[in-house]
Amino acid sequence: MIDHKNQQLTLLMGSRRDFIKKGSLATISTVLGLEIVFAKNLPKAMSPIILQEGDFYTKFNKDKDMVILNDRPWNAEAQAHLLDDEVTPASKMFVRNNGVIPENIDVNNWQLTIEGESVKKSKTYTLSELKKFPVNKYRLTLECGGNGRSEFDPPAKGNQWTIGAVSCATWTGLRLKDLLDDVGVESDAVYIGYYGADTHLSGSPDKDPISRGIPISKAMMEETLIAYQMNGEDIPIVHGHPLRLVVGGWPASASGKWLNKLVIRNKVHDGAKMGGQSYRVPCESVDPGTKVDDDQMCIIESMPVKSLITYPKSGAMIDLDRTLEIRGHAWAGELSISKMEYSIDFGATWAGCDLKPAYNRLAWQRWSARVKFPKKGYYEVWAKATDDQGSMQPMILPGWNPKGYLNNACHRIAVKVS
Repeated sequence: MIDHKNQQLTLLMGSRRDFIKKGSLATISTVLGLEIVFAKNLPKAMSPIILQEGDFYTKFNKDKDMVILNDRPWNAEAQAHLLDDEVTPASKMFVRNNGVIPENIDVNNWQLTIEGESVKKSKTYTLSELKKFPVNKYRLTLECGGNGRSEFDPPAKGNQWTIGAVSCATWTGLRLKDLLDDVGVESDAVYIGYYGADTHLSGSPDKDPISRGIPISKAMMEETLIAYQMNGEDIPIVHGHPLRLVVGGWPASASGKWLNKLVIRNKVHDGAKMGGQSYRVPCESVDPGTKVDDDQMCIIESMPVKSLITYPKSGAMIDLDRTLEIRGHAWAGELSISKMEYSIDFGATWAGCDLKPAYNRLAWQRWSARVKFPKKGYYEVWAKATDDQGSMQPMILPGWNPKGYLNNACHRIAVKVS
């Protein structure tokens, strides 16, 4: 009977949309063999999360160890051990959405429009026209500005990311600068803003879920892409198919998904989640819990120096006479990593790691080390990166900010030696 119910549940999760249209909570209860307590209070537009979780992993081809933070919109992170690949596969890449993923995308009729106060001549391109531009390919590190938010105290509102909202995939497309050169940019251009085909959670066509941007100087960098492939294939729908702006080294919110319009502005872009306190930190340090006025908040640009231990998984057990191999990645926004270290004595002393150069600028760097432990017992392995300007990761949470951004404290894992 249990296997039969599990089979039925799998079928339900595999065709959730049709089921929701045809079924009822009573039917779901029968299949589960459990009463849905307080079912009468569940809003009509929502379905039980057990169906939505199944939908996430199967529909988006995600690893079963990905952690879902919320379902409306979909947001999910990897765990550290899932990020061991030098190039992050789609199945292990974090998901950060602000609105509803577009449906029924027609790539044959997809268009990208370039307009704005500082464009010399507005122009619209088809996908096939965009693919005629010189093709460029880069590995680019994307990290959510709120990665690590769960450690802030007082707590900060928003998705409670731990350490897994980061990735480094291979992106293929055209340089944004080549497209801007094609349309022509006026001398007063300050910013580029993006718009996508995703819709606001409210369903209102008059509201954008997110519309952020970047300064014209960043838009003109070699690695800033309008991408149509990720890891050699079409970009997965959850990551922005068929077209995405990819801005390595800056908060991933700058990399607009489902891209269908760019605006060249003569001022800082004022789209959704550009103003207020979104993706901003206090311009000067503040005490924890301080209320900061909007005009005292500065836009996040290059991300801080950071690293991750991807092997072994936290909780590893090893015999005393063995050497433990550790490895991971390090990155520093627009900068590169100059030194990588580890500690097994809670930061009292540090030892050097082998550090590889980046595959290309704005890609994370691979590091590794071999660790010997002096005696049996519980240990923590801490990792610390230093960038090429001398800034290093703090051992504990850096300065507090109201939205819980830019936590670049040392990552650590537990190890038991017996």
